[in-house]
Amino acid sequence: MSMPRVMVDGYNLALEKGTGIATYARNLSAQLVDLGHKVDLLYGVRSSVGRNDLLAEVGFFDPSIRPVKTSQVIRRLATSPWGVAARRVPITGKVISTNMRERLPAHDRIYNSRDLYWFSRWHFRVYGRFLGTNYDDSADIAHWTYPLPIKLKNAANVYTIHDLVPLRLPYAALDNKKEFFRVVKRICDQADHIVTVSEASKRDIVDLMGVDESRVTNTYQAVSLPKHILDRDESEVQAEVQSIFGLEHKKYFLFFGAIEPKKNVARILEAYLASQVKYPLVVVGQLVWKNANELRLLGVPTEGSSKARGKAQTFDPTLTVVSRASSVIRLEYLPLSLLTSVIRCARAVVFPSLYEGFGLPILEAMQLGTAVITGSEGANPEVAGDSAYIVDPYKVSSIAQAIRDLANDDDLVRSYEALGRERAKLFSPEKYRERLADLYNKIR
Repeated sequence: MSMPRVMVDGYNLALEKGTGIATYARNLSAQLVDLGHKVDLLYGVRSSVGRNDLLAEVGFFDPSIRPVKTSQVIRRLATSPWGVAARRVPITGKVISTNMRERLPAHDRIYNSRDLYWFSRWHFRVYGRFLGTNYDDSADIAHWTYPLPIKLKNAANVYTIHDLVPLRLPYAALDNKKEFFRVVKRICDQADHIVTVSEASKRDIVDLMGVDESRVTNTYQAVSLPKHILDRDESEVQAEVQSIFGLEHKKYFLFFGAIEPKKNVARILEAYLASQVKYPLVVVGQLVWKNANELRLLGVPTEGSSKARGKAQTFDPTLTVVSRASSVIRLEYLPLSLLTSVIRCARAVVFPSLYEGFGLPILEAMQLGTAVITGSEGANPEVAGDSAYIVDPYKVSSIAQAIRDLANDDDLVRSYEALGRERAKLFSPEKYRERLADLYNKIR
C-alpha cells in the first residue's frame, strides 16, 4: 500500500528567526520523508505565485513584499468566504537560496497562498469558521504544526497542540485568550486527530477541553541537531567561544530562549545574583513582550518608566553587560551554529521555566553534553527525568542553590553531563519516527 502524501504547514518555517515550533516542523518533515511519505510544504508568505516561474521563485524568497492594506483584506473576505487556493512554487535553483535552507526542510513540493495564515485569522473572526484551502493533486493528510483556524479540503486534518499555556498561565502569554480558546475548541471538536508533545500537555487537552483521550496522541519531539554541529572538534568550539565572547570553557552559566514571563528570566537573574558564584551568566534571547520587566535587574527600562518614555529603546539590543562586576551578559540573537557552541561550552544551562509543553532546550543542551537546571512544572521534569537538577521554579532560593551546587562541584556537573547525553537518546529521530509511524497508521 502506498504511503499517504502529507502536507506540513510553513506557518513558523517562514519566520526570519526560528522558533521551537519551526524546529518541530523541520523535524516532522524530515522524519516523514524518512518514513517514505511525500511531503508538501504549504507557506503563506506575502508573495503571490503568478505565471512567470522565475518571478514566482524570486517572490517566495523576497522579504520586502509590501504589507497588505486594510481595503485588500475587506475585499478578500468578501470574495473568499469559503476558501482560498494555493499554487505551487517552482524551486529551480535559479535563485541562490543557500542561506535560506532552514526555511526549506525535507520536502517533495512547495505551495504558497498569499498571506494564508494571517488571512485565516481574519476569516475566523468574521465568519466564525475555519478557512478552507486546496491545491492541485493535494495531500491525503494535512499536519498543522500549530492550532490554526484553517483546514485542507478533502484531506484528513491533524493538528499539533503543543500546550495550553494561554489558558493555564494567561498572565504569561500575549495571545488573545478568547480567540485562542475558540480555535483550540473547534480543533478539539472537529479535527480528525490531535497530536501533542508530552503527557503533561495531553492531560491539559483532555481535562480542559473535554477531549476523548483516544483522539489525542503524544508523539513527544525529537532532539536532532545537525551532524556537522555535533561532530565539531571540541578544541575548535572552545576557541570560537573564547575568541568571540571571551568566555572560558565550562566557566559560565547560560539561559537561552525567548525572554517572556513563562521562561522565568527575572527569577533566574535574581537567583544568579543571590548565588554569589564566580562564573558569569549569559542570557541569549529576544525580548518578546513590549516591556522589559523580565530584565529589570539588567537595568533595562520598563515600558512607562521615566527612562523609557519618549524613547523606543534606551539600551543596546544586541549586547548588554551590567550588574555585579559585569557578570551578566545579554545577547539578543545568535545563529544556530554559534548558539550551539555557546551551549556546548557552558557549565550548565539554567532553564527553570514556569511551564513548557515540551522543553526542547533541555534536550538540546543534554545532546551537546551540557548539564541542565530545570523546573518542576509542566513537561520539564517529564522530559528531563533524573538527568537534570530539578528546582522549584517559583522559589529564587531553590534556583540559587542549584547554581551554587553546580558552580562548586565539578563531579556533579560531569554526572549531569553524562546522564543528559543518555537521556537525549530517548528522544532520538529514530524513536520519534517510530511514534510518528504509529500515529499515521491510526489516521489512514
